[in-house]
Formats: sequence, C-alpha cells, structure tokens
Amino acid sequence: MTTTTPLPDVLALDEQAQDLLFREARTANAFTDEPVSDEQLAAIYDLVRWGPTAMNSQPLRVVLLRSEEARARLLPHLAEGNRAKTAQAPVVAVLAMDLDFHEELPRVFPHAAGLRDRLDADEDARRSTALLNAGLQVGYAILGIRAAGLAAGPMTGLDAHAVTREFFPDGRHQVLAVVNIGHPAEDAWMERLPRLPFEDAVTLL
Repeated sequence: MTTTTPLPDVLALDEQAQDLLFREARTANAFTDEPVSDEQLAAIYDLVRWGPTAMNSQPLRVVLLRSEEARARLLPHLAEGNRAKTAQAPVVAVLAMDLDFHEELPRVFPHAAGLRDRLDADEDARRSTALLNAGLQVGYAILGIRAAGLAAGPMTGLDAHAVTREFFPDGRHQVLAVVNIGHPAEDAWMERLPRLPFEDAVTLL
C-alpha cells in the first residue's frame, strides 16, 4: 500500500470532523482574549472521559488554571519559550497521573474483586499502569479540546517535578504535561511538519 495517491474516504467520521481533529488541527502558540467557558471545559471532560484505559483505570487528574495568580505559580517552572503563550492562554490545564488511581477501582472496575488490594501491594505496577494510561488520556484531552472548536497547545517543556510540587503537593501525583486552551490568534501556528506515511510506519503481516 502506498500513500502517494489520495486514499478513498472509508472512515465513518465525516471529512470536516477529520480535519477538525487531525488534518487541519495544529498546536497553538498564540491565543486571542476570547474566554473559554466553564461549560466548554465540562463538556470536553464529559466527552474524553469515555476514552479507553486499561482496567478502566482513568488515572489522569487535571488542574485548570484560569486566574493570573494561578498561572503565575506555573510560569517560573516552564521553559522560557513556553511562558509568554501560557500567560496569554485563557485556560491552562495541568495534567498529572494519580499513583493511587487503584483506590477508585472498586467503583470503576467493580467486577474484578481483589484488584485494588493487589495493586496496593505493587507500586511499580501502579506507576507503569498510570504512566501509560494517563498518557493515553492526555491524547484524548487534546482531541477533546479540538472537538470543542478550540485550539490546544500541549507542552512538556517544563520542570515537571516543580510543577508537581506546586499543584499536587501530596506526593502521590506526577505531572506529565501542560496544555494551553483557547481560541487561536491569527498567527498561532508554526509551519506544518511532515508525518511518516503508512508504508514507513506500519508493517502488515
């Protein structure tokens, strides 16, 4: 199979939605001052919470920063190049994995009796499970932001340990990424970078 010729549209999602979520979506580096409402944020979470995770574990935890005071606590811990756009964004999401996600398993995975206790005794397994599945949920969150007609600016250029201490001082969470959320400004995008084609990334056996 080659991707040098146009592919037939065999996806269930219409082309406009495909473009909104993937082809035309870009990482935003500048935002307008148009606000993002609490209703939009709640709707984004309500959509992306349905994304699959192992054992329905849902280890992602989110702190949303809207006020200037809250963002001022974050800015010193970001790479210098990420500070101006984060100060400008209407909302900033701090995304972390919960190392004690297993405490919720009796509620979200109730048919697996004893699973909570088994994971309670194995922190290494909990950490690896949380890292993989919260990482998946970070991806879902970016798509959910785009689905709301907003732009997402995900960043990992930060002192994750310092951000964790600032916003999750209990020591049972680990920050994975920060995502700026808002309406893109006129010159919000960098030039689109190439993506690997099917034949360079996929092996069909």
